[in-house]
Amino acid sequence: MADKVLEAFLRRQYEEGVRLAESSDLLGLLALGGDPPRDYIAQFRCKGLVRDSAGKVDEADCFEVLIQFPPDYLRRAEPAEVLTWLGPREVFHPNISNRGPVVCIGRLAPGTSLADILYQLYEIISYQKVTPREDDALNKEACVWVRNNPDRLPVDSRPLKRRTLKITGEVLCTA
Repeated sequence: MADKVLEAFLRRQYEEGVRLAESSDLLGLLALGGDPPRDYIAQFRCKGLVRDSAGKVDEADCFEVLIQFPPDYLRRAEPAEVLTWLGPREVFHPNISNRGPVVCIGRLAPGTSLADILYQLYEIISYQKVTPREDDALNKEACVWVRNNPDRLPVDSRPLKRRTLKITGEVLCTA
C-alpha cells in the first residue's frame, strides 16, 4: 500500500474494531482480507425490528452490515459507498431503506472511525437512535410506526460494549 497515512489508519481501525468486538457479546466483526483490511462484515446480535409481508412489525435478533473503506476515505466519505445493508431484508427502521441495501447513520465525516460507525449502526438497529422525520427518512412507514409506538422504544437498551463475566472456581454454598 503506497499511502502510509491510510495504511496506519486502517491498521488502527482493525485493532480498535477487534477490541470492541471482543468486549461485546452483541457484536461480531469479520475482516474481509487485506493487510490491513478495508472491508468488514458487522453482525449485530441485538433486538431490532422487521416487518413481514402482512405488515406485522416484530423483533429480530441478527442484523448484518458491510463496511468498506474506499482509498480516498480520509478525504471524502460517501455513506452509500461505505455502508451496505446486508440483512435481514425485512428490517424496519426510518434510517434503513426497505427497497435496497441503504442505511443512513447521519453525516459521515471523512476519517470517521470504524468503532464510531459500529456504535452508530448499533444505536440505529436497536432504536436507541431514531428520528421520525419523514422528510429525512429512508423508510417513511417506519417513521409513522415510531410516532405511534414510542412505548416500544428502544427495542434493545443494552450497551454495545459489555463485559462478559467468566466465573471459575469451586462452589462455596450448596443447597
